[in-house]
Parts: sequence; structure tokens; C-alpha cells
Amino acid sequence: MKIRLMLAALAGAALISGAGQAQMAPPLPTVPMLAPAGSHKLSVHVDALKSKHLMPDKYAFCAPAAQGHMGAGPDISPAISWSKGPKGTLSYAIILYDTDSPAEQREKMNQEGMTVPATAKRQIFYHWLLVDIPANVNSLPEGAESQGRVPHGKPAADAKVGVRGTTTYSKIFAANEAMKGDYYGYDGPCPPWNDENTHHYHFTVYALSVKSLGLSGPFDSMAAQAAMQGKVLAQGEFLGYYSTNPAVIAKLPK
Repeated sequence: MKIRLMLAALAGAALISGAGQAQMAPPLPTVPMLAPAGSHKLSVHVDALKSKHLMPDKYAFCAPAAQGHMGAGPDISPAISWSKGPKGTLSYAIILYDTDSPAEQREKMNQEGMTVPATAKRQIFYHWLLVDIPANVNSLPEGAESQGRVPHGKPAADAKVGVRGTTTYSKIFAANEAMKGDYYGYDGPCPPWNDENTHHYHFTVYALSVKSLGLSGPFDSMAAQAAMQGKVLAQGEFLGYYSTNPAVIAKLPK
């Protein structure tokens, strides 16, 4: 599929669109803390990434391009590891989410002569969901959850370990015949090239008190979070940044 068709789908998606422009930058949305207060904290490390630094293009669904501002990215899933959960841990779950996806003024996304301002309201975009990871697994190698972009989405059955859920790409591409489908596994960042915001990517790992959440089919992150309620013993996260806007990239730590 030509990149322009993909960008048009991203720009035209009416996913929780807002109606007006705020006068001040609103606070970024958050995912609720599921681990009990004062609980053990997992240490999460994403290989080849520096905490609170710019993520390499290798791990992105879309990447900056010399022509057309943005093109297809390699979309490789990064290697990730985490510390052992506390006593009673029977499985792990991974959720990767971006807190800076525009919730309003989406019609300006990737449009010449326009900018998505920092004052635009934001929403969460889920990029990776993997649950029921066995308790004896504390790392996934690079490429385990994605070795490239797959039109219509990667199959759930391709998971090397655990059970895959769907990402927000399933909703974004729902009306695009060339791309629509259930997007399982990892698909990396694809922020608008004209967005003023740095996008924040939270690689979150949860230690759970059950071997399985009992989820199947095209379940999403909201369903997973609901199923995890009362079962999370500990959690931790790794934060990375990404942008396809040259002006924003120039200001980010490399």
C-alpha cells in the first residue's frame, strides 16, 4: 500500500475526536496504576533504547523521510527484559502505549500547511499487548513480536510466548480496505509528522497472580486492564520518546 493511503487513514480516523482547541496544553492521559500502593516495582529494560531518549527508527511503524515527510518504518519489535516478580507471580503482561495521540484536530494530521498544536487534547494509543507470559520468562528478543509491517495486521497465533491482544491500529485502519484487520502483536510509533508534541511511549510490564487472564479473540488493552484488576502484584515501565517532526526531533536527547 502506498504510504499516502496509510497517512490518509491515520489523518481521517475519527477515533475519539474532540470538538475544539484548548487554550492551554491539557494534561496527558494516563493508564491507571494496577499494582497495589507500595508494592514491589519491576525493573524494565528495553535493549538498544536509552530511557527518556529518542527511540531509533528501526522500531517505528512510520519514520521520517526525505520526500513526503514520512514513510514506512522497519517496525521491528525491540528486545525487552524485566526483573523477576515477587513471590506468587504466575505470569506477566506487557502493554506499550503512547499518551500523545491527538484526540482533537485530527483533520490536521499529516496535512501540508497545517500543524497539530501542543494545545490539542490527547488520548492513549496502544501499540502492543501481550498477556499470559509464563512466569519463567523474563525477556523477549528483538523481533519476537514484529519483524516488519503487515497489512491487515499480524496474526494472534504468531506469538512465540503468551497471548496477543489487539492494538489501536485495528480501530485506526477499520475503514481502510488496504489495511483494515485485527492488529495483534507489536506495531511501533507513527506520530503525525506535523505534531508539535513529543510522543511518550510507555513499555509497561505487570507481574500477575494468575497463569492466565482467560482472554481470547480480538481483545484490546481496556479488556486486559479490566481482567487484571486485583491480580497485579507488581509493575514497572520504561519510557521512550519518538517523533517524525524534524523540529521536535532536533530537541530530543539521542
